Amino acid sequence: MAAAARHSTLDFLLGATADCNAVLKALQPIFQEQGMTETVHNWEDHGYLATYIKKNGSFANLRIHPHGLVLVDLQSYNDHTKGREEVDQLLNKVEERMKELFHGNIKRVKRLPAILRGGVIDRYWPTADGRLVEYDIDEVVYDEDSPFQNIKILHSKQFGNILILSGDVNLAESDLAYTQAIMGSGKEDYTGKEVLILGGGDGGILYEIVKLKPKMVTMLQIDQMVIDGCKKYMRKTCGDVLDNLKGECYQVLIEDCIPVLKRYAKEGRMFDYVINDLTAVPISTSPEEDSTWEFLRLILDLSMKVLKQDGKYFTQGNCINLTDALTLYEEQLSRLYCPVEFSKETVCVPSYMELWVFYTIWKKQTDI
Repeated sequence: MAAAARHSTLDFLLGATADCNAVLKALQPIFQEQGMTETVHNWEDHGYLATYIKKNGSFANLRIHPHGLVLVDLQSYNDHTKGREEVDQLLNKVEERMKELFHGNIKRVKRLPAILRGGVIDRYWPTADGRLVEYDIDEVVYDEDSPFQNIKILHSKQFGNILILSGDVNLAESDLAYTQAIMGSGKEDYTGKEVLILGGGDGGILYEIVKLKPKMVTMLQIDQMVIDGCKKYMRKTCGDVLDNLKGECYQVLIEDCIPVLKRYAKEGRMFDYVINDLTAVPISTSPEEDSTWEFLRLILDLSMKVLKQDGKYFTQGNCINLTDALTLYEEQLSRLYCPVEFSKETVCVPSYMELWVFYTIWKKQTDI
């Protein structure tokens, strides 16, 4: 297997405009000492781009902007200790030479940790609001494609095993805060109650609710392979509750929730609690064009039809920074077949590395 590429960066923001030619001449010897072949491009008003290529395929780009920004990008394929040390030494020399050249007239020097590209283990996953997070992943525990999605379970040193569905971080073994929030944050009495869970294939919600002595919990999960992976590799989250699809006070149905909800509504079956753990509020703010919004509205309407008049509906929203999407979701609540009210809570979910919004929705009480 080919080695992964390590992408290292070093940025300088100068306190004044840059003499591009002077910067180039000052840094050229550092790269030439490495036996790298140089190619230089220059533009009258846009500075210099110098590319340095080594015989082993490693290369560096030196971009000098006349307004005072100097960028070094270095890509290498030596992931062993010696190779990393060589890269660090080269960047150290560049930094030292720049400081000598500008005599303290540098506003900021920034060297980010190297990005590993094409590695066997993928450590990089974006947050909901588009920031890149590097997780401390050290093992691919499970990686399978079901008829519905790609299912990964990766091990993190901090968070334990993390369930990732089609590139979306769902839940880690550290994330009891998520499960508690989507159940009402300990404010509800589930004793003797009828509960419907939509999704929840990691088993976390089911495992926690069963402890609270409900009358019956029905869980609708379309993807058997999510259950299979989680009952083996997410046991800190689900315990033994997924070992059997039926227990004393619960049943797990491997079915699409929409036809089941329609059937329950037709039969007049009602629940004290409906917990929607299917999907977060869509990031798109074009509900007329995004099928996920259509799915979300359908689930909301069907859920209200099977929710008792004094029942509660719990669901996740999304990252607190996605204010437009959250506002749009709240607008959708005013368009349901019955009037509803809602409250929301913001919770820190450890593996998400961002604050997450959860909703409680209930039918508006009408005066008789």
